[in-house]
Amino acid sequence: MNRGPLTRGGTIAAGALSILMLAACGGQTSDPAQEGTGEAAEGFPVTVETLFGDVEIGDRPANVAALGWSDAETALALGVQPVGVADWQGYGGPGVGPWAADLFDEEPVQIGTMEPNLEAVASLEPDVILDTRSDHTQERHDLLSPVAPVVGPPPGVEVTYGTTWQEQTRQVARVLGEDARGEELIGELEGRFAQAREDNPGFEGTTIAVGAYFDGQYGAYVPGDARVDLLEDLGFENKPEITEMAEGAFYVDLSPELVEVLDADLTVVFPIGDEETTRFLEEDPVLQGIPSAEDGRLLIMDDPELANAFSSGSTLGVTHALEGVVPLLREALGG
Repeated sequence: MNRGPLTRGGTIAAGALSILMLAACGGQTSDPAQEGTGEAAEGFPVTVETLFGDVEIGDRPANVAALGWSDAETALALGVQPVGVADWQGYGGPGVGPWAADLFDEEPVQIGTMEPNLEAVASLEPDVILDTRSDHTQERHDLLSPVAPVVGPPPGVEVTYGTTWQEQTRQVARVLGEDARGEELIGELEGRFAQAREDNPGFEGTTIAVGAYFDGQYGAYVPGDARVDLLEDLGFENKPEITEMAEGAFYVDLSPELVEVLDADLTVVFPIGDEETTRFLEEDPVLQGIPSAEDGRLLIMDDPELANAFSSGSTLGVTHALEGVVPLLREALGG
């Protein structure tokens, strides 16, 4: 399980970049069904608006490298199997959650996360690189662009890793020529949220604080992070004081003196690590001393699979998370 990336993309030596550019020269292939015809697939070319400018996709991509957080799961939900995957949450195997793993016919190549393995990416000869949820820096975009067209987040995304699951679905669907299916997926999941809100009116307007504990350090998530977004979509309201502390980031570190900021109508904390981390949180006098913990309104998300689904930010993962998390939230509020 991963609390989310916290550093910027890496760099690559000039010699390696030369190799990448040579490898990429033959990489932008078209739909195999169209090869030799000189014609693009139906609906192509398409233009995708991104934070770094418009990107034109000339033909339906045959080789897709899914580099951004949950880009691979989003492509799979749309019926496309990426040839390269970034395993942001440390799943192993095909690099996606168990709710998506069976959608692969064969295991993809692992291509790195915050510091992508550009040689591995280029060796796949990708037609497009999906990077719709990442640190959103010009540095990372420029690093990847020599390999293949890079589709980043849509314009207007300000929080790092802050592309919503709706925005990500639409970006990836546009690239793959699956706009209609993308809207179907969004509508289905928004319907699930609407039903959950109707079934749980007590969620509406209830303040939440969403924290994590990793490597001896507490922190808090803010809107723009998939975990907070999921709870807000259920009707909860993120504690404004935490949102103001983040200053454009998706996460803010908390010193022991600031852990009390996690007090809210409902406090949700993710233990990032092993069972020992969970035991620490259950016994830590600092966390257990905040009012919400003393009143039994603290939910420690100790089921790794559920926590990963909660954190995934993909339509597949969020759907899986809703099934497990809604009863826990209701119970934590005394419902």
